[in-house]
Order: sequence, then C-alpha cells, then structure tokens
Amino acid sequence: MKNKLVTSFALAALVAGLSPLAQAQNLAIVNGKTVPLARVEALSQQIARSGREITPDIEKQIKDEVIAREIFIQEAQKQGLDTTEDYKVQMELARQTILIRDLFTNYQKANPVTDEEIKAEYDKFAAANSGKEYKARHILVETEAQAKAIIAQIKKGGKFEDIAKKASKDPGSGANGGDLDWAPASNYVAEFAQALTLLKKGQMTDTPVKSQFGYHIIRLDDVRDAQLPKFEDVKAQIAQQLQQQKLAKYQADLRAKAKIE
Repeated sequence: MKNKLVTSFALAALVAGLSPLAQAQNLAIVNGKTVPLARVEALSQQIARSGREITPDIEKQIKDEVIAREIFIQEAQKQGLDTTEDYKVQMELARQTILIRDLFTNYQKANPVTDEEIKAEYDKFAAANSGKEYKARHILVETEAQAKAIIAQIKKGGKFEDIAKKASKDPGSGANGGDLDWAPASNYVAEFAQALTLLKKGQMTDTPVKSQFGYHIIRLDDVRDAQLPKFEDVKAQIAQQLQQQKLAKYQADLRAKAKIE
C-alpha cells in the first residue's frame, strides 16, 4: 500500500512538472481541444514574409485569429464539411500549390543570381543602349500634300509646336507640341530614324518622311550621349529579372524531361 502511494505521488509530481511546459506549447484550449502555439508562429512568419512588422498589437490579432479559426474549424467538422468531395479536391489543390511553391523556392535558394551575372547583364544592356539620344518633335499627317503645306507654313514663320497641337494625328506627342522627348534613334521606325540622324541640331526635314503611320515633319531639337541608369540603381531589378529567367528555364527543363503519354 505504501509503495502504491509513493508511486501515485511520484506520478502526480511528474504530471505537475510537465503541465507548465505543455501549457507553454499551447495557445489555448477551445472546447477541450488544445490550440498549439506553432499555428501562431506559422501565421506570423507568413505575415512577416509579406513585409509587415509583427508588432505587439499585430501579434494579439494573430492569436485572436488562430483561436477564431479553431472555433470555425470545429463547427465545420461538426457539420461534416471535411468529408465532402469538394473539400477533398480543394485540399489536393492546396497541397499541390504548397509543394510547387516549395520546389521553386528551394531551386532559387540553391541557384542564386550572382553579382557577376548581374554585372554581365548590365554591361550587355549598356552596350546595346550606348550611343546618341535625340530630342525631337514631329507632326504626323495623313497625306504628303498636307505635310508639304505644313512645311511651307513653318518656313514662312509658323510655329512648329502650335501647328503640331492642331494638325498632328499622333495623340501622344501632338498635345505636347510634337515633343517626343529623349530617345535613341532605334526607338523609331527605320524611315523616321534615318531622317532623324541626318538632321543637325535645330534643323527640320525639308521634305515629308513617309512611314507606315503616315507622313512626318521632323525637327531635331538636341543630341546627347545616351544617359544610362547607374548600375547600383538597377542592380536589384536586374537580379529579379535574371532570377525569373532562371526559374523559367528550370520549369521548361522539367517539362522537356517529363515523359507525357
């Protein structure tokens, strides 16, 4: 009898010693069911990944949300909603989404974009966009006769900007007096680009320039060396683009290797 009492007291002491630990691992007990703190940690991490700071107020809201979810889950289970075919389909889709997300996340961690790759991409961009930039204006009309009449009008003292606002059918630049802002010649169709690069600063085309859009009267206002963004200003953007390209290639390689019957 004495031994049984000792054993009972020892067991009680052990349970009492474990209770604070067990309680520390749980957020609450809802209708007799424990809600683990791990759910709070998981939801907090999810919110933190979105860029939001986990303040004490946000943490309290998260705990309230976790408890509310448990209440709603219990009610849904009581109604048998976790046994429906729709629930099973949705769970399978969710499982697939999580696995695919983790697959791509693991790939990106194992295959990060290097500084060397970013610099090489920037240098390639710089080489392709170096050279001259042109600040030009144009007036776009339907017919050659209209264009010739406008050229004659400007030569007689008509103001290019005012005529562009009234006559140009290019809605983007027309409202701004024909202003096309700074751009390399490669931004324009071949006929326009060729005529533009032959002009000197302040000069206007003497004859209409025909393109697929109609007839242009072009005036070159200024020329400068191409203004490229600094490497540090676009480094993050280039890294993101390269990461997307790597991931796209990985996805394409997986598709190519798959045996589909």
